[in-house]
Amino acid sequence: MDSYNKLLLANKAWVSDKLSVDPEFFERSSKDQKPEFLWIGCSDSRVPAEDITGTEPGELFVHRNVANLVIHTDFNMLSVLQYAVEVLKVKHIIVCGRYNCGGVKNAMTRADLGLINKWLRHIKDVYRLHARELESIGDPQARFDRLVELNVHEQVQKLAETSIVQKSWRREQAPKVHGWVYDLRTGFIKEIALLKPGAKLEEIYMFELDGPEAPEELS
Repeated sequence: MDSYNKLLLANKAWVSDKLSVDPEFFERSSKDQKPEFLWIGCSDSRVPAEDITGTEPGELFVHRNVANLVIHTDFNMLSVLQYAVEVLKVKHIIVCGRYNCGGVKNAMTRADLGLINKWLRHIKDVYRLHARELESIGDPQARFDRLVELNVHEQVQKLAETSIVQKSWRREQAPKVHGWVYDLRTGFIKEIALLKPGAKLEEIYMFELDGPEAPEELS
């Protein structure tokens, strides 16, 4: 049997299992979603958001990419963020990385990997910003783990630097922005960062939302 057919058979078994427990499960799920959480996670196949958090369909609004990055020119991520914050009114945004992340590991090397070099460049920038701390860590695995954590910290900060989040903080006093790291070696999630509405940012990243000044004319 082809492997994809196994997925289709597993789907049938999953539907049967859900209906045996709750006959109205799919009827209820087909209605409007009202998730409380936006999850920005790694694309790694071993980190299924709903499984590791014990949540059901409809509880998480999920966006995944390589190394769980928040890039301000990524219109896919920004569209998900805007919809989650402005339409779904999520109360929490969670950036969840993972220890032993392949994207972070490759960003620590000088390997030429083709197109993904451009994506991993953002992690290299995180390394550069924290090079003194990272290079003071003698153990390679500990240095790798620390960069995973610093990368999550940076993505949390980048979320807070968007006008989408800042406007919602001002109008809704939400969402809280969390930074977590999942450990494949144990199955546990580690909380490493939290920004609450109104958190102090570097002034250069704070938008004047009451009445922005007109930008100066470029010469």
